[in-house]
Amino acid sequence: MAVNGNDRRRTAYRESIYVQGNTARKLQALPAYEPQQPQKKISNRTRKNRERALHMNVATVLSMAVAMVAAGLILTVYLTLQSDITNSIKHIASLESTLNELKMENDENYSRITSSVDLEEVKRIAMQELGMRYAEEGQIIRFSGEGSDYIRQVGDIPD
Repeated sequence: MAVNGNDRRRTAYRESIYVQGNTARKLQALPAYEPQQPQKKISNRTRKNRERALHMNVATVLSMAVAMVAAGLILTVYLTLQSDITNSIKHIASLESTLNELKMENDENYSRITSSVDLEEVKRIAMQELGMRYAEEGQIIRFSGEGSDYIRQVGDIPD
């Protein structure tokens, strides 16, 4: 028996579901098809090992707790040391800044003092008021500094 196109449309038209109103009703969906797979037989040893792996005993829980406490203590000590290092670096930076300011102030004071001293006036006071004079030819004695930082005087220097 041959079915033409018109017959197919009529059959589909008769078998379709019509819904009256403004909402469509939910059709009950069929559950997804799951092919039956044959279950593998598991040996008793494997089954017992799996059961033991699922349950934790007291020793496992205690060792995990000790490990967590140790990790927490190590982390706390590490963070404390890191904080101390950061504070030390900040303190060193502030001390270096203070040192640089003091050096600049010292250089400014030194240059102010050296520029205010009149060497000609010092020479005049030394020669006229204090009676000092330049050294003559035989009065200058030179010492070699053979590796020592100072010279010890053991006797009077002759006039």
